[in-house]
Parts: sequence; C-alpha cells; structure tokens
Amino acid sequence: MWMYTILRFALFFVLWGVLLLLGLHGLFAAFVALVLSVPLSFVLLARPRAAFVRQLEARVDNRRAARAELDSRLDPDADAD
Repeated sequence: MWMYTILRFALFFVLWGVLLLLGLHGLFAAFVALVLSVPLSFVLLARPRAAFVRQLEARVDNRRAARAELDSRLDPDADAD
C-alpha cells in the first residue's frame, strides 16, 4: 500500500515540477499536475496497483477463512444444518 501511495505522490510532484519549469505558476500548476496525474497513474502505475489489490484480496480472504474457522469451532453443529 505504501509503495503505491509513494509512487502516486512522486508522479504528482514530478508533474508539478515539470509544469513549474515550463512556466506555469503556483496553484494552477498544482491543479494541472493533479488533473494529469490521475489518468497517468492508471497507465504508469498499473502493476503496483495490481500488486496492491492482490495483497488486499489475500488479507480479506485470510480474515474470512479465520472467521469461518472460529465460527466452526464455536458452533460445530452449524455445518449440519
């Protein structure tokens, strides 16, 4: 999660720096960088985003499995219904 977040911020700040070098100023450059960083992140950060999603899915699956195991230990007759 942190790697993807850091990469998103880095993309924004790089774009902001480039726009400042090109002559845009202040908050307008930041706004344009924000608008450009959203679609670029979908393309440039597809792999880190996919890894992040896989990690989240694995955590959710592990919690569901642990919950199901706990439920079965607390009420072993529930499976018979």
